[in-house]
Amino acid sequence: MDTLTTQRPAEPSRARYPDEEGYAEREGRRLFYEIYGEGERTLFFLPTWSILHSRAWKAQMPYFSRHYRVLTFDGLGNGRSDRPRDPRAYNSEAFALDCLAVMDATGTDRAVIHCLSRGAQWGLELAAEHGQRVEAAIFTGPFMPLSLAGQLRWRPAIAMMDKPLIKPLAALSPFGRWHPDYVNEDYAASAEWWVRRCIPEAHSTRQIETGIEYSLDTDGATIIATLAGKVTYDRRSLLEKVRRIRCPVLVVNGTRDHVCKMPDARRLAKETGGRLVEMEGVGHIPLARKPVAFNRTVREFLEQDVWPEPSRSPDGRPRPGKRALFISSPIGLGHARRDVAIAKELRKLVPGLEIDWLAQNPVTRVLEEEDETIHPASRHLANESGHMESESAEHDLHCFQAFRRMDEILAANYMVFDDVVREERYDLWIGDEAWELDYFLHEHPELKRAHYAWLTDFVGWLPMADGGGHEAFLTADYNAEMVEHIAASPTLRDRALFVGNPDDIVGDRLGPDLPLIRDWTEQNFDFAGYVTGFEPVADRERLRAELGYGEDERVCLVTVGGSGVGEHLLRKVIASQRQARELVPDIRMIVVAGPRIDPRSLPDEDGLELRPYVHDLYKHLAACDLAVVQGGLTTSMELTANRRPFLYFPLKHHFEQNFHVHHRLERYGAGRRMDFDESSADTIATAIAEEIGREVDYRPVESDGARRAAERLAELLP
Repeated sequence: MDTLTTQRPAEPSRARYPDEEGYAEREGRRLFYEIYGEGERTLFFLPTWSILHSRAWKAQMPYFSRHYRVLTFDGLGNGRSDRPRDPRAYNSEAFALDCLAVMDATGTDRAVIHCLSRGAQWGLELAAEHGQRVEAAIFTGPFMPLSLAGQLRWRPAIAMMDKPLIKPLAALSPFGRWHPDYVNEDYAASAEWWVRRCIPEAHSTRQIETGIEYSLDTDGATIIATLAGKVTYDRRSLLEKVRRIRCPVLVVNGTRDHVCKMPDARRLAKETGGRLVEMEGVGHIPLARKPVAFNRTVREFLEQDVWPEPSRSPDGRPRPGKRALFISSPIGLGHARRDVAIAKELRKLVPGLEIDWLAQNPVTRVLEEEDETIHPASRHLANESGHMESESAEHDLHCFQAFRRMDEILAANYMVFDDVVREERYDLWIGDEAWELDYFLHEHPELKRAHYAWLTDFVGWLPMADGGGHEAFLTADYNAEMVEHIAASPTLRDRALFVGNPDDIVGDRLGPDLPLIRDWTEQNFDFAGYVTGFEPVADRERLRAELGYGEDERVCLVTVGGSGVGEHLLRKVIASQRQARELVPDIRMIVVAGPRIDPRSLPDEDGLELRPYVHDLYKHLAACDLAVVQGGLTTSMELTANRRPFLYFPLKHHFEQNFHVHHRLERYGAGRRMDFDESSADTIATAIAEEIGREVDYRPVESDGARRAAERLAELLP
């Protein structure tokens, strides 16, 4: 078992930020709360045990705040609330009063309360003793030993906490690693032990890592105080209170929950007349490990299972014709350009086909220019490009780790998709590297109710050398989960299209004891060839004239694509402009900032042209004498197709650019790879002088990839 790091990274971008935040106060202690969204009904996510704070609900806030007013707060002992050391502050009754104080401070008369684990006892106090404030109660993994088995399991375990530590006995206890002696010895180790116990599912490295991070927002002494707080373990006392609950109840429990077992959950549902949902194969924290199924379960409970038939358009009118929903990755512009080309070819093959796009910036910039229909729900999508930019440093983006830390955003964006396809009928879903769509559909294949096609131009997460054994373990684990998903649901993807050819695939394995990437891809994908979206330029001189490029000048085009990650490269190339002009007197250097970098933020050197987003950038790339670019696939392959010389600078730690794209360019014999750190202004200027206008001999790039991809998709729309 690989040990996850306990180093505290900066918090990733959130999928949604609160509309209001503040502090309630009770008995001189501050309680930090957040409010998301608005609506007549309030969904109140209560604190759980103080080893976690309210960010534990991160996969719920973005979704539910689109439908309800959502309230949450950090319980005492963690997050931004106070950390008293008085055990009485952590009694069940005290936590319930804290909840009421937050409700009062936020003007919340009644709410649907949602409790997790030990927080079920706070919810029990509210529902039993303050029922007029509780509209309904949802208990997840409830820590309530209501069954005889639960009583026999927990009472001895808790009694052991007040006695001297005997490690062999503690090892047999479901709570043994929380003995105060253990906690004082190594709190971080106790926390990791507990998080792993709570999340036993395979391929849960990110959820475990996050749980450890949250647990380190408090300390051992505080946790020991919480353990001394009064929580009820007496079955008879608990049953007495449970029987006083009068509101509707939902109980959710995982069948692999090693903390709170199914007999207790079943008894809680039986005593309250509530609905019981047993999540098969799931551990103690389904809201983190199975957020889609969990969110849908809660929503169905709140809406009493009333859902419209998916047969209408965004404006409410029936649409009888063929319809497709296209989800295009917003990380860069390459997906948008090729997807628009495929969509145009698909419409030729399927007359009358309507295509809606679930997309965000910068993809929407391309779609707007092409007069494509952007679904109005797109406004709810969380910003994936912004997250990637926030994870970047100076020409450095640890792409794999940034993707892992985007889990909250991916879950939120899948739930937007889920809402759309619940309400509207589509015949085909197309996802171009729409990672959230492919992942959660494989996690829940029962949710598929249209033909589904998946497109990608690379297969396999690969570790960077300086990531060591830990990163190699993580990438292999992600790849193994992908392999298992496909093996378990081999027909879920009605079409899986690789944008390229078999020789474009790297020779690496997916991981130890896993297949070679090429072998596995050939077994599970069709190959469309590369999709440029344009025909190679036949008359370059005419194109240059149309674009305003003179015969007596050599055009050097500098561009970094659709994200804001490339600003440092732009600045470094700009710094080389004077030296380049000395070496190439007739050079005309044009810097295209793209849709997410403000040209005004860049140095404005004499003789330098700064341009914002350029829609038909491929034409300028075809017309230039040299391009200086990042290591992204789309731009470099556009240059390859048009046989133009170029310098490319792969982002540091970007495994796709450093391995997958580099391998493909090597196969085509295209481009000159440069190292950002080792390239001074003089080095770049010299390379520009050596490469500008050079005759190249690249392998030809096919121009029919969009048509070939569309033909395979059209087969799903007879």
